[in-house]
Amino acid sequence: MLVNHTAFDYQRVQVSGGIELNVATTGGGSPVVLLHGFPQTHLMWRHVAAGLASDHTVIMPDLRGYGDSDKPADTGSTYAKRTMAADVVEVARRLGHDTFALAGHDRGALVAFRTGLDHPEHVTHLASLDVLPTLDMWDVMRGTSAAVGFHLFLMAQPPGLAEQMISAVPDAFFGHFLDIWSQKPFPGDVRAEYLRASREAVTSIVADYRASATIDVEHDTADRDAGTRLKMPVTVLQQDWGAALGFDARRLWEAWAPDLDHRTVSCGHFMAEEAPDVVTAAIRDLLKR
Repeated sequence: MLVNHTAFDYQRVQVSGGIELNVATTGGGSPVVLLHGFPQTHLMWRHVAAGLASDHTVIMPDLRGYGDSDKPADTGSTYAKRTMAADVVEVARRLGHDTFALAGHDRGALVAFRTGLDHPEHVTHLASLDVLPTLDMWDVMRGTSAAVGFHLFLMAQPPGLAEQMISAVPDAFFGHFLDIWSQKPFPGDVRAEYLRASREAVTSIVADYRASATIDVEHDTADRDAGTRLKMPVTVLQQDWGAALGFDARRLWEAWAPDLDHRTVSCGHFMAEEAPDVVTAAIRDLLKR
């Protein structure tokens, strides 16, 4: 079982409510926080972290509800991206960093997006890997092509059924996404660790997704109506979803990020593991802006 990466230092960092996050760090220099996606943990950043560690302190928490971080019961806002964004700022602060660059993949990218909106004084640069902002995601998921996002609709349901269904066959459910979203297979020990971590976090993972259909929509709608935009330089790396779902990803992102570098990649969804050199180079380019 691959739980800890030998190149990382580990500690548990307390955030609000006494919740503790499992946080991996490596390197030294100006801080870069990396947030993982679904159905993964901080280990997805192992290659990118190695590429940044020579001159950056790389901070990789397991998001609340994921990996080896605490998994508190959902009270309605427990897994709001606003709450998780506050976790990110607190982790960085407790590690001695008031400002930091931030990159997120998938679910972590949604947390990064909210962190940039809520805490622009702390986030110097922002990178988003393979998501759309929540409001735009729901807007483009229409018609039969939206079947690719069936899990979004499943986990948006009221508590109970989704958790029961996924818990019945967790490895089949989470393994499905690891397989179909990747263009190359994961190493066996890494895949097993992602399945182990997800299997132990069904309830909190569902709560995270449910928040994206409820409270996160409320928060994003309020910001869109108020004209709130990301103030820092932003880089977005995405597969060409628009070709399949019929939308212009760059245009959607420009509405939120005036200082935008939008890049389409040819690898699969798990780009930090499939094309780590591409991701590392993009982050380094971002930090020069």
